[in-house]
Amino acid sequence: MSETTRAPRRDASGALVVLPASPTRIVSLVPSLTELCFDLGLEDRMAGATIFCTEPRDRVSRLPRVGREKDPDLGRIRSLAPDLVLANVEENRREVVEALRAEGVAVWVVYPRSVAEGIVLVRELGEMTGAGSTGAALAARLEARLAQVVARTAARPRARVFCPIWRNPYMTVARDTYVHDMLSVCGGDNVFGHRSTRYPTVTLEEVAAARPEVVLLPDEPYRFRPVHLADLEPLAETPALRAGRVHFVDGKLLSWYGTRIGAALERLPVLLAS
Repeated sequence: MSETTRAPRRDASGALVVLPASPTRIVSLVPSLTELCFDLGLEDRMAGATIFCTEPRDRVSRLPRVGREKDPDLGRIRSLAPDLVLANVEENRREVVEALRAEGVAVWVVYPRSVAEGIVLVRELGEMTGAGSTGAALAARLEARLAQVVARTAARPRARVFCPIWRNPYMTVARDTYVHDMLSVCGGDNVFGHRSTRYPTVTLEEVAAARPEVVLLPDEPYRFRPVHLADLEPLAETPALRAGRVHFVDGKLLSWYGTRIGAALERLPVLLAS
């Protein structure tokens, strides 16, 4: 390999990717990875991001925008001459990744499905971008926090939780998803974790039958708001509604991996504690 590239590595898409030894023009197609790059100290190397990349709020606004996650502007990405593009298996379409790779752009695809994997990604991206010491330090702090939370939740009763991600129709998460694992780590038993599909559609009657003790209403991907409390009339006799344990939450705590994990491990266990 040349001094400007690394030996090929296999990413979450199964592709062998030849990465630059020290990328200097990074385009991120994933909001949580954009935030992570800033936290790794890569601000001066960020060449572009999607319109949904909103954090860190006080610094990300300067970045050129390349459109949406699912259908970014490939021409705009090309014009930014990236030497590394960051993507995710679920958040970005395979056709987009393959189109960029066909033009010789190094695209690194991630797919963390657990909190632990999200922390590994912090260390991995730091090492890949020449910010290894920063990534290792951030990951070590998150690992310590995760161990503390796991120990605490193991010593207390777990709360049955319903967490929708969409409305009309209502959709939620099952096992093998990052959100499910975050709920579990923080002391929640996902009432639909057993479903065979990763993002099952459910009726509110099914939710009522599952008798959740806590309902979490995130503001992304669907923006749940107080007006939607009217939907929950079928849940009036569930433990969650009877105890007033319906919480509006920052959706980033549930679904953004990387350094956002620290805030999630601080706030979510409080909402799920009995």
